[in-house]
Amino acid sequence: MADVKNYQEVVDIASKHLGKVGGDGYSDQYNPELLVKIPRYLNREGYGLTSDSFVGVDTWNCYEVSAITTKGQPVAGMLKIVCPSDSEYHVESKSIKLYLNSFNMTRIADNAADCISALESRVKRDLDELLETNTIVSFYTSEDDGYPMRFEGYSDLGDIVDLDQIDFTAFQSDASQLAIEDSTDDPVEVKLKSNLLRSNCRVTNQPDWGDVFIRIKGKDLPAVDALAKYIVSHRTVSHFHEEICEMVFKHLLDAYKPEQLMVSCLYTRRGGLDINPVRATHQSLIPEFFTNVDYRIAKTLRQ
Repeated sequence: MADVKNYQEVVDIASKHLGKVGGDGYSDQYNPELLVKIPRYLNREGYGLTSDSFVGVDTWNCYEVSAITTKGQPVAGMLKIVCPSDSEYHVESKSIKLYLNSFNMTRIADNAADCISALESRVKRDLDELLETNTIVSFYTSEDDGYPMRFEGYSDLGDIVDLDQIDFTAFQSDASQLAIEDSTDDPVEVKLKSNLLRSNCRVTNQPDWGDVFIRIKGKDLPAVDALAKYIVSHRTVSHFHEEICEMVFKHLLDAYKPEQLMVSCLYTRRGGLDINPVRATHQSLIPEFFTNVDYRIAKTLRQ
């Protein structure tokens, strides 16, 4: 992927923490300077995308979040962070892990409730300033907090086509494999999902596993076997989660010219957090559980 425009510049920025061995960067005292931001345009330029090309968010679930009260009582839970896709920057994943760990022995408030409130507001403030946007930050302390919701009505590619009969030969994001199954006089909507998505970290080349959800409405419908081959073709691509989601969105948009399109990639947890980007042509296509603090994203089998 080194031939992609601005590829190495993104790698250089992200390498501040990624790929480093040992305790470098680890701190148990609050340190917002650990955060690293990456300009979104550096990846989007290579695919002809801007922040006006879609609407969407990146929803992070951070499971290893804790701080202590002034009396030393720990508070622990899951932090949900929602960042708009039109922000100028996105945050690098290891840097936010290190940043959140820096709260572990930080005394924030006199009681647990105030500690949680202060933690939410401080994380929001730091991310808003870093990314120059307006994030949503919510802390959950039990299974009863935030009702889990999932994508409903999506057909798995493996239930529609016999994957054993397909020859998978491309593993470097081959959009030329996308083919039209049928053309209709009136727009038709289909909802498809697959757990075949795998890509790699830009810096470390560690595998990133994801479930992809596609909602598309138009007159040209995707051939399911071709769509499966295309999803698998990302298997050796090295991009960040947000970038993979935007790449898939762009390729589907170009191939099928749909009236409506939504692409979401729910990635497997790694390093105590999972990243769930969603991109769409219309705001109404984005499920409420991505942005509403009353809901959590129900986990898929591999998450």
